[in-house]
Amino acid sequence: MKIALAQINPTVGDFAGNTKKILEYAARAEALSVGLVVFPELAVCGYPPADLLEKASFVARAEEVAAELAEWTAGVGRPAILCGTVMATKASVGKQVRNVAALLDGGKLSFVQQKMLLPFYDVFDEQRYFEPAVEQTLVCVRGEPLAITICEDAWNDKSFWPRQMYTVDPVEKLMGKWEAQSKDLVGRQRVILNISASPYWQGKPQVRQSMLAALAQRHGAFVAMANQVGGNDSLVFDGSSLVIRPDGEVVVQAASFVEDLIVFDTEDGAAVAAEKPVDEVAAMWDALVLGTRDYVRKCGFSKVLVGLSGGIDSALVAAIAVEALGKENVIGVGMPTEYSSLGSIEDAKKLAKNLGVRFELLPVHDVFAQFQFLLQPLFKGTPFGLAEENLQPRIRGTLLMALSNKFGALVLTTGNKSEMSTGYCTLYGDMVGALAVIGDVMKTRVYALSRYANRAGEVIPRATISKPPSAELRPGQQDTDSLPPYDVLDPILEAYVERYCSAEQIAEEQGVDVALVRSVLQLVEKSEYKRQQAAPVLKVTRKSFGMGRRFPIAVKVQV
Repeated sequence: MKIALAQINPTVGDFAGNTKKILEYAARAEALSVGLVVFPELAVCGYPPADLLEKASFVARAEEVAAELAEWTAGVGRPAILCGTVMATKASVGKQVRNVAALLDGGKLSFVQQKMLLPFYDVFDEQRYFEPAVEQTLVCVRGEPLAITICEDAWNDKSFWPRQMYTVDPVEKLMGKWEAQSKDLVGRQRVILNISASPYWQGKPQVRQSMLAALAQRHGAFVAMANQVGGNDSLVFDGSSLVIRPDGEVVVQAASFVEDLIVFDTEDGAAVAAEKPVDEVAAMWDALVLGTRDYVRKCGFSKVLVGLSGGIDSALVAAIAVEALGKENVIGVGMPTEYSSLGSIEDAKKLAKNLGVRFELLPVHDVFAQFQFLLQPLFKGTPFGLAEENLQPRIRGTLLMALSNKFGALVLTTGNKSEMSTGYCTLYGDMVGALAVIGDVMKTRVYALSRYANRAGEVIPRATISKPPSAELRPGQQDTDSLPPYDVLDPILEAYVERYCSAEQIAEEQGVDVALVRSVLQLVEKSEYKRQQAAPVLKVTRKSFGMGRRFPIAVKVQV
């Protein structure tokens, strides 16, 4: 049987839009004479729906849509549809909602496979909402036996993971049933279908492919995964849907970070897809572009504002925004004070010209002076310091939000992960905005992405990339006045923030003084209250700030 994998970009709660998209891709699959078209996990309602699942009306609407989609399959010659959705459990105890793969065929709901393994780590909190399946079953579609799994159900293979997360392996159970029915299924090719909403982080697609290849080899089966693509809040889904044959080789793979439709035949696995070179910088760029585009548009906006300081962080954010939304939808705003260098102002202007975006210059010298004058009676006798420095970004944040209100454009914050980790950012200042585009990107990676932005010619001015980083909030200021060099700082932060290593482990691993490590870790701990007031961060690493990293604010931690 020919099977199509439809890699679509649903919007959470947009039942009409998601239904239209599902039917469009089902029609495209029909034209290719397939017997079954497979859609991602929770494609009907979008993933992750979070506490919308606690609304009975939301779940009921999802069930209505599944019935509407089933009606489409009644047409002559139309393929069956396998799609992810939610259904009520109808149980008097336990959770009230099921995460299911619904098989729609012949005009009706013909089979339901319920998700068994409900992830509860990092950004996942599915045990909060769903009732886990206690049993799973093989199903025949158009005479073809299939083992259907939902995302995490395929992520517990004891032959791949050094330590299993769960006591049960749904794939192993399904293959056990295949063995039990071997007399009836003699000569039939094993096929494992997996519908997924598997978010991206750096290196995740390679891990996912290796895991699925191991699964295919262990069970002697074709493994086909239909994965969601698109951005939903902080999460970015890369798609990268693929089919792997029993020897672990990829038969066909969908594009990454765009919608796609791929087809394979369960009787023919001869054509092996060419190995795709992995460029981690390019993948991260694509993830940030897609995440920015979908966040802005799915929130009902089209335009964004970026404060352009002449520095590399704001330049990178502006370049990402232009690729995501088009130059006509990006407004750059320069807001220099007396400490802003002439070079930085010129760099901001050149960046705006290179990008083709509207650029407005709003000098804030006078506003800053007025603030200082107003505070002078209270600040009298104290030296110029952090309070005066932070007044400048707070003035800028106020102006950006005024422009946002006036013109209906979202403000994109420009702080990177190194700054957010150490608190080298101003609450209600440069942290003001709707989305932290590069809040999961370490400073050293900012430079790599900026060079990538210039892959076809100069976009970000070379002077912006080459000059020492500075907040320019006092005369001669450089980031290294307060922080170690980024090539020293970032590996420390990565080890502590993303891998939870101790100070001693980091010092030994990085070959740096443990006292320096502890001083950095103390900055991280002291800044938690800032991060919990920050804009949503686009997740592109294994561990980002936000819902996947949950720490108390009022705490005393030994580092």
